[in-house]
Amino acid sequence: MKIYRHYEDLPDDVKGSVIVLGNFDGFHKGHQTVIGRAGKLARDMKVSLSVMVLEPHPRSYFNPGQDDFRLTSFRTKTHLLENFGVDTLFVLPFDKKLSHRTAQDFVAGILLENLGVLHVFAGYDYRFGAGRGGSAQVLQQMGHMEQFGVTIVEKIMEGDHIYSSTNIRDTLRTGDVRRCAERLGHWWHVEGHVLHGDKRGRTINFPTANLSMEGYIKPRTGVYAVRVMIASGPAKGTWDGVANVGKRPTFNKNDLVLEAHIFDFDHDIYELPIKVEFVDYIREEQKFDGLDALKQQIEKDCLTAKKILADPVNQQTYIPAPTLEDHL
Repeated sequence: MKIYRHYEDLPDDVKGSVIVLGNFDGFHKGHQTVIGRAGKLARDMKVSLSVMVLEPHPRSYFNPGQDDFRLTSFRTKTHLLENFGVDTLFVLPFDKKLSHRTAQDFVAGILLENLGVLHVFAGYDYRFGAGRGGSAQVLQQMGHMEQFGVTIVEKIMEGDHIYSSTNIRDTLRTGDVRRCAERLGHWWHVEGHVLHGDKRGRTINFPTANLSMEGYIKPRTGVYAVRVMIASGPAKGTWDGVANVGKRPTFNKNDLVLEAHIFDFDHDIYELPIKVEFVDYIREEQKFDGLDALKQQIEKDCLTAKKILADPVNQQTYIPAPTLEDHL
């Protein structure tokens, strides 16, 4: 997948595409349906499939002090889109200049003049342009006037449930990561480089790989059954484990950290990039009277996590995001 962080002076081979507009945080099943339909049209038209996103998210740009809300990091999003089969990703820097660009100028100046798009897909609630003045209806009207195709995809439903990033965030805050996975179409996960922590876990024979939660929405604090994926080095592979997301009240800490204990593991992975996939919630975080009580509870948590991860329903190392071919 080609990635462009600008829209001017583009090579000819990325112009004239079917393009999908949106944010795609989490890349859930609703997103997959929209991009899948666009991919089918792109195949039929024998042109490339493109996606356009804004970075930073406009919500972060206009409210920089708010709590982190993203389901996926930008890096994760690009991996999911690439694995799905997207040919080109346009990442427009969202700044003051772009935020003041009218909806009409966005379409005429960026989509048509610079990208030469042939057909645009967007969700029913898509908004764009200065003051969110552009809507799906405006996009359709401009398509009619400027003679390019527009498809507005209505709500994607599962029973009475609407697939949306907002709904998945709400579910994650309850700790129901299994339901999140069902709605995402892949395990919810956190990626990052392993941090140097206090190394207290080593003193009770439960060393942990620590990741920062900065930039991610905060799930319900507590203990989870997880799988840890390591992409390089002697420990390369997928490992079962148990993780705590919280502030470590036993040690009077206040910063939120993800601490993953990997089963049957004896490797130095400090500063290496890893991915922690959340499979199921085990219990709430709690404060213990001392290290012995904490160790006893961790031993119980490990047994619970191993049982969960051994369940045939959870045996797959991940719920793979479907490919574009699954939607054609």
